[in-house]
Formats: sequence, C-alpha cells, structure tokens
Amino acid sequence: MSKIHFVGGEKGGVGKSVLARLLAQYHIDHQLPFTAFDTDRSHGALLRFYADYSRLIVLDDFTSADQLMEAALASDQDILVDLAAQTSLPLHRWIEQNDLLALATEESIPVVFWHVMDDGADAIGLLAALCDRYEGNAAYVAVKNYGRGRDFSAFDASPIIARAQALGARTLDLPELHAATMRKIDHQGASLWAGANNKDSGLGLMDRQRVKVWLRRVYQQFAALGPDLFTRHPGTDR
Repeated sequence: MSKIHFVGGEKGGVGKSVLARLLAQYHIDHQLPFTAFDTDRSHGALLRFYADYSRLIVLDDFTSADQLMEAALASDQDILVDLAAQTSLPLHRWIEQNDLLALATEESIPVVFWHVMDDGADAIGLLAALCDRYEGNAAYVAVKNYGRGRDFSAFDASPIIARAQALGARTLDLPELHAATMRKIDHQGASLWAGANNKDSGLGLMDRQRVKVWLRRVYQQFAALGPDLFTRHPGTDR
C-alpha cells in the first residue's frame, strides 16, 4: 500500500527540506520503496542531493501535480513531497478541487502531513489550521525541529496538542546537527550518507562522526513513530 507524505509547515526556514532529505536517506538506508518530488523550481534540496530518486513537480499545474497520485498507484511505495515556501495554497487548491483525500481513501492510499516547526507561536497556529482543514481525513506528524528552535514549551502547553492527538497525530523531536557540519555537507553537495561515510566528502573524521550520531538519533525517532507509517516491500518486514 502506497502512502503520500507531504513535508511542509508553510512557514519558511523551519527545516522542511532537511527533514525531506532525512526521510529520503532513511528510505535508502532501510531499503524502503519511495519516489521523491521536489516543489522548489529554483534550488530544490531533493533534486540537488538526491537527484537519482527525485522529480520536479509544479503544484499550481494540475497535470504536473497529478504525478503524485499516479506514482502512488503505479506501485506500493512512499511518495515524499518536499513542499517549498509559498506552495501551501496551490497544494490545498489541488487537494480540494480534486477531492484528493476522498480519492486516496477509495484507493487505500493514506496521506500524511509532516508539519515542521520552529519554536515560534505562528508554527502552532499553522498546525491548528492544518488540522482544522483536513481533520480526520489525513494523518499528521508534528516535528519539533531543535535545529530551528530551543524552547518548545509553548507548543507542549498548547491546546493544539490535544486537538492533534485526537486526530491521531504523532510528535517527533528532530535533533540538531552542528551547524558548521551541516554547512560543509551543503557546500559539498553531498548526500547525508556521504556526509557520514565518505572520506572524500570534505568532512573530517569528527564531522562524519557527528553526522553518524545525528542520523542514528533521527532514525530512532522515525522508528518510534510506529511500523505503519512507511510503506514496506511486499511480502517482507523491511
């Protein structure tokens, strides 16, 4: 059974593309079937770092956006969609004008919204708006990105938690990677795997070690979300 994962948060600079890259690398490392779509036409991170697995998609062009459902129907796999800034309106328009969530239910294709947040108040409001828009017709993962914020106490105390949990939402704590190490990965145009393992990636031993530890911690967070969140190869437990 395929699943469609929208990696967003609407607010710019909260780390959506970092999470999308982590999800792509997790699928590669765990041999999970997936296709990635990048919505950033100017400097898409998935197209840059995971070009062999990614396609460009234009959400305000319905013919282009339709590729998401077509790929989900073609084979059992996860469809990872990195939502660039300013793409929420065309995404919602495409979903609503096609009644996508009803169609996805008919085709047994769950839709998951990954809401990436910093520790600002607006991130909480945007999650509330997302839950109000789609209610129980989709699944949600609220991602507290500690690379973009330190104090999530306002979110933890917010009534939106109860609202989201009533809809089955899960919460993920995304740990921070040392900023200078991440910059080195980005400047080299390296995948996260290369940043952790490739001596020719431009990262020294301790940088590579930091990436390995970070990936391990993130993967533990993914696994803790439950075995049903990602598509597995048919007939296997992988």
